[in-house]
Amino acid sequence: MIEYGGVVYKYRRLILLSVLIYIGSVSSDSLPLHQLNLPAGFRIAVFAKVENPRQLAISQSGVIFAGSRKAGKVHALIDQDGDAYAETVLVLAEDLTMPSGLAIRGNDLYIAALSDVLKISNIDQRLNQLKDPEIIYRGFPNKRHHGWKFIDFGPDGLLYVPVGAPCNICLSDNPVFASIQTLDVTAQPMILQTFASGVRNSVGFTWHPETGHLWFTDNGRDLLGDERPPCELNEASQRGQHFGYPFIHGSSIADPKFGKKLGKLQTTAPILELGPHVAPLGIAFYEGDQFPADYRQQLFIAEHGSWNRSPSVGHTGYRISIARQTSRGLEYDTFIDGWLQDNKAWGRPADILELADGSLLISDDKANVIYRVSYSGDDIHNGPPG
Repeated sequence: MIEYGGVVYKYRRLILLSVLIYIGSVSSDSLPLHQLNLPAGFRIAVFAKVENPRQLAISQSGVIFAGSRKAGKVHALIDQDGDAYAETVLVLAEDLTMPSGLAIRGNDLYIAALSDVLKISNIDQRLNQLKDPEIIYRGFPNKRHHGWKFIDFGPDGLLYVPVGAPCNICLSDNPVFASIQTLDVTAQPMILQTFASGVRNSVGFTWHPETGHLWFTDNGRDLLGDERPPCELNEASQRGQHFGYPFIHGSSIADPKFGKKLGKLQTTAPILELGPHVAPLGIAFYEGDQFPADYRQQLFIAEHGSWNRSPSVGHTGYRISIARQTSRGLEYDTFIDGWLQDNKAWGRPADILELADGSLLISDDKANVIYRVSYSGDDIHNGPPG
């Protein structure tokens, strides 16, 4: 039994045993955190050891949830004693197909697993009695290529769900591919509506704290060389915009095969071109008070890292970058790097979540951990939670 928030949870013996075995098999102490470079006054430490974490979500009571792409599991992480380390890691669901995407609405947990959206109602009250999640929508394509998803509820109450292109570069007859869709989970029947088109593979988005516009990352196509095209940061100011794929990449690179088919279609250029092949995933505007004031409302970007850039040129990404609004416009710089050493990666950032105290969680689906980044202003080194 485990007590959290005044509630005693009784877990199924088999699942708890599997969690304890997994935790015992992973040693975050062996991770070379000293190789990570952060600005002065910041610290990074392991918050939790968890298998293949991707998108993160947090419940009303502060329980952290992590989806996975490869493990097929959804985890719950509980920091019981408030020491900035999750002592308890629970498997809530397993044997799902790429359940990368998670979102909280009220006290319900929503899970995106390839073609399905699943739901666990009253999640904080049911951690001790979970059964198989309820499938509430089964209407997304079942193509595994770019089939994993990042999801969240918008200010309008709709569930936003990107659907990646089922290929590197193609023009599908199904308009749901290469788009961002919305789903009203309260309607019967639920109907998909296209919010944005021409989006090759977005695996991270959020809403601007002032304008309310949707900002999202998009992964650029492969096989146009090591230096192009750039990956993208985009801003959708309204429903119905087209962001170029597969006709145009970045601001102006016409696709060799589809560029001539653009015709009179009006497309929206990215607000920021990111590096080539950096694979941007989760993003978050910083709204807390723990970091210095000049970080407030700046955008943090998890760059998962390139996979097929020529070794002789060197891989890109594998870092947390930051997009700052300055007097010169939007500028792009590194916040944390060091996961790539001698052109080999020991970690891959995937998502970013701000906690109530103003610290940031970062999931890493290669190192199998979730980090916590905090700021004290002291000249300290990376290490244990503090």
